[in-house]
Formats: sequence, structure tokens, C-alpha cells
Amino acid sequence: MSVLAIIPARGGSKAIPRKNVAAVGGKPLIAWTIEAALSANCIERCIVSTDDEQIAVVAKGAGAEVPFMRPPELAQDDSPSAATVLHALKWLDDNERYEPDFVILLQPTSPARSADDIDHAMRLALEKDADAVVSVCLAKDHPYWVKEMKPDGLLQDFVRPPKPVTRRQDLPPAYVLNGAIYLGRRSVWLETGSCYTEKTYGYVMPVERSLDIDTPWDLHVAGMILKGERYR
Repeated sequence: MSVLAIIPARGGSKAIPRKNVAAVGGKPLIAWTIEAALSANCIERCIVSTDDEQIAVVAKGAGAEVPFMRPPELAQDDSPSAATVLHALKWLDDNERYEPDFVILLQPTSPARSADDIDHAMRLALEKDADAVVSVCLAKDHPYWVKEMKPDGLLQDFVRPPKPVTRRQDLPPAYVLNGAIYLGRRSVWLETGSCYTEKTYGYVMPVERSLDIDTPWDLHVAGMILKGERYR
């Protein structure tokens, strides 16, 4: 069973300039994800898809492969991650005749994800004979308690519960994607352009390993956490 890890890392991040090579916890942000992938028992190859020469150098220094440079048209603000996966799979097939059984997309903005998380997600996929597995964590804000505001300021339920819930302990568990792991069969990525099918399972990660860096504040918090207790 061959598993390819693809780490997407474009150079043109806006909210945090040069985000993927920014120092976090004593090393470039992308290095945390590369190290987790290389330490996972299930990963056969780990490649970084980037359009940026500096990121390519940093990625190679951390042990990842950078067999190609990503085309600029796939490295825009609105470029979907799935397109990055499909481009990488096509390049590897055309140039190396390499066709892994599974592909796992690991975003560098999730530096607290561990090698064990990757292996456990892969194990879940095999146990369930799943098309795909994506990582989730418990929702901080339960959808039953989320409100929408009308133009005149009137509050209404965003999602109406079957019956009123006033205590947190009575809420049914609700999960959100945490962005750390998107694992799917190669055939599913190619056929659907995603890793979401009727046989997609959720791998639950704890909140402390579900960091998702999107703002400078997120980067600051991640740095403090990763320099100390790394939740490995």
C-alpha cells in the first residue's frame, strides 16, 4: 500500500507574508509538517508543491522532495488545493509513472499535527475500507447556539435545534474540519477532484493539535505552543 504526502506551499500568502517559511517555534512553519510526514510510518514519499524558489530550498533542506515547480496559475489566492493535488498526480504519472494508492494532502498551516495523527488516519481508512478520511475536531461554537442577524438587528437561530438546548452538556457532538489531514484514494482524487464521497470518514483530533494558522495572531500563538509543549 503506497501513500504519497503532498504539502502545498505557495509563495504569495497575503495575510502573513512569506508565511510558509516564517519562523515558528524555532524552525520554518513548513518544516513542522514535513517532519511529521517523514516520521509517519505509512508515508512512502513526501513532496512539496510550490511556485517559490525559497520555499523549495527550505523544503529540500527539511527532507522533502520538490520534483517540480507549481505553475503560477495554480498558485493564486483562489487556487483550490484539489487542483494542486491533481497537478502533482499528473506530473508524477507523466514523468515517473508513479501511481500511489493513497494521497494525503497536508497543509503547512497545521503545524501541530503529529506523525501519529497521519498513521491513525491511514489506519482508519484501511479499517473502514474508506474512500477518504479527513481530520476534524470538536466545534468550539456549536451550530445550535450560532445566530444570524437580520438587517434590522433581529436575532434568529442559524440552525434550529429539534428542541431548545440550554446546557452545553446536552448538546450533541458537532465537529468541524481542522484542515490538518485530507487523505483519499488516488482513484477518488482523480475521479471526483476531491476527497469527499459517501464513504468519507472523520478522524477526530484534539483541539490542542488542531492549530490552523491564518492570521499573524495565529502564528504568534503557534510559536508559543510549539516552542514549549509540542503536543506530540
